[in-house]
Amino acid sequence: MCLYAQRVAISNLAKQLLSLWIISLIYLPLGAQESFMVVEAHSGKIFAAQNSTVKRPVASLTKICTGVIATDWALATKQDLKKVMATVPDSVTRLGGANPLNLQPGQQISLSDALYAALLGSDNIAAMTVADHIGRDINNRRGKNDDPVWAFVKEMHELCRVLGMRNTRFLNPHGLELPKQQGFSTAADMAKLAIYAMRRPAFAFFVRQKSRTISVAGRSYVINNTNQLVGEQGILGIKTGQTAPAGPCLATSMDKDPVIRAKVDGTKGATPRRMVVVLLNSPDRFERTRSLLQTGWSQYDNWLDAGALVQDRNREILPVPKF
Repeated sequence: MCLYAQRVAISNLAKQLLSLWIISLIYLPLGAQESFMVVEAHSGKIFAAQNSTVKRPVASLTKICTGVIATDWALATKQDLKKVMATVPDSVTRLGGANPLNLQPGQQISLSDALYAALLGSDNIAAMTVADHIGRDINNRRGKNDDPVWAFVKEMHELCRVLGMRNTRFLNPHGLELPKQQGFSTAADMAKLAIYAMRRPAFAFFVRQKSRTISVAGRSYVINNTNQLVGEQGILGIKTGQTAPAGPCLATSMDKDPVIRAKVDGTKGATPRRMVVVLLNSPDRFERTRSLLQTGWSQYDNWLDAGALVQDRNREILPVPKF
């Protein structure tokens, strides 16, 4: 081999090794690269965090926002999600991938069943169907003719803005990384969304179900919750997610009984307790979340016993607007 050919071969090998290294950084769910935040929802007190402001894909955790927009829309418009029928749009044919319910363009499914499929089973076509239907309604009410799914996504953007999720950009309702649709968020931003979402009773009802039977085109399907922690004591959701770029992700909410304490005036007060864990790109997301929950509760108890003092709100408290 001539010297030039050797140099070319070495250069190509170097490029391949560099490419593999970059792919490993972006795509492989290595424990050292995980991001997480552990926060008590009522106080906003952060008890653990790592890489929590690093922007990265969050896969189907995106559907938390989709579910919140859908349930808030139903509340605002006084719609019964069980009675509203949505039509599967033609645009789902561009998604590819799994289609566990065999949903086909033109078929109808109730918004309630579509949300169970999207939030419990992480069905991407169901999420698109929800977004398309609600987006059309939004367009009609505003006298616009925008792409219906994009009209829905713009509502997702608005919610992120109101919640102060400055490092988040959702580009579709399902979370798949598609050409020109590569969204991102952070563990801290997703914790804000998770806290807000679990304040919404309708949304919280969906994600705490261990399984649900739904109906599509006269056929019944049992949708099992992909969150293996649901059903364990106090676990009320929230959502799993996984793609090659995002790695295994999990957002979890756990309640404990309120703490009853005597007040200065002699009366008693109840302090509600809810721990939220957002874990991104972790190879053993369920066991890791169990460990982070244990850490969070232990630190929370110590913090409460010490008087629940906060020295630096900007560093210690995760602000989530209440509205």
